Amino acid sequence: MSERKTARRSPLFHAHRELGAKLVDFGGWEMPLSYPTGTVAEHLACRSSAALFDVSHLGTVRVEGAGAFDRLQATLTNDLAAVSTGRAQYTHLLAEDGSVVDDLIVWWLRDEVFDVMPNASNTAGVRAVLGGTDTTEDRAVLAVQGPRARALFGAVSPEAAEVGRFCVRPVVWDGIEVTVAGTGYTGEDGVECAVPGEAAPALWQALVAAGVTPAGLGARDTLRLEAGLPLHGHELGPGITPLQAGLSFVVGWDKPTFLGKEALVAERRGGVRRRLRGILLDGRQPPRHGSKVLADGSVVGEVTSGDFSPTLRVGIALAFIDGAVGLKVGDPVAVAERGRELPGRLHRLPFYVRGA
Repeated sequence: MSERKTARRSPLFHAHRELGAKLVDFGGWEMPLSYPTGTVAEHLACRSSAALFDVSHLGTVRVEGAGAFDRLQATLTNDLAAVSTGRAQYTHLLAEDGSVVDDLIVWWLRDEVFDVMPNASNTAGVRAVLGGTDTTEDRAVLAVQGPRARALFGAVSPEAAEVGRFCVRPVVWDGIEVTVAGTGYTGEDGVECAVPGEAAPALWQALVAAGVTPAGLGARDTLRLEAGLPLHGHELGPGITPLQAGLSFVVGWDKPTFLGKEALVAERRGGVRRRLRGILLDGRQPPRHGSKVLADGSVVGEVTSGDFSPTLRVGIALAFIDGAVGLKVGDPVAVAERGRELPGRLHRLPFYVRGA
């Protein structure tokens, strides 16, 4: 009998337990799903004020030294030359068939020094392609998100609160160097901070004391779904290309090469067979991953992510829809769910727009 692997734990694990978090396995990490307030309350705190997420399960691969820029530029889809030192960029690592191995954030820290941030279970695979050093164990990553994120973080670290969107820079907090990036995964403004593991609990406690609400993976998922943001393993993964997922903006078409470019160019030339679309249901029941999407009684697609939207108060879903059927925003569809057909319509993504 094979031994069961022990889940990895964030440097904030004990802080989560003290707050009464419900802990679950996520990508091999024991992480908070929610706190006693519940997912909906945490979600709404992020939309109305500010929420604090432990995203230490994300990997960090440090790629540095002579040739680091050229290696990333020749491998990843986005054009790294379009940004510069002190910036962050969203990009993809593709397989040769053009499908998404992982979606990544690259933090360009200094000349020829980059932190590449894969999804939880993909760190080893990304490092195998890009090289570099896995520094995941050396730090925690905290995300502060919401319309009051910068104001509340400013009471803890004014410097961190001033880091602009998709900018990245080191700041000193309580004598500790913290790397802060203006990135996030909620549809709200905010920052993400990489902090040495031993200092992470103190920064977490300071942010909670400043009025930022702890939030778990449940709220993170409903927030990203409202914002129309893809999740690896659902809207991205084997057999799914950036074009199908509606993410052509991450492709540097004018670059001479990147992994999977030939297949992606062929798909663009020949036509994309399916596209990721939003579905807004008429009622509150959440659609489930894998449910079929119907139009005029025929199957036209499949749900990749679905849930109840705490902001819109109805069920919402992301789904791949057959490109040949010609459906457009506003057209009626239904989701086949547990022997019922849940009526709704195609909805322009994102479902939620900050400030709208």
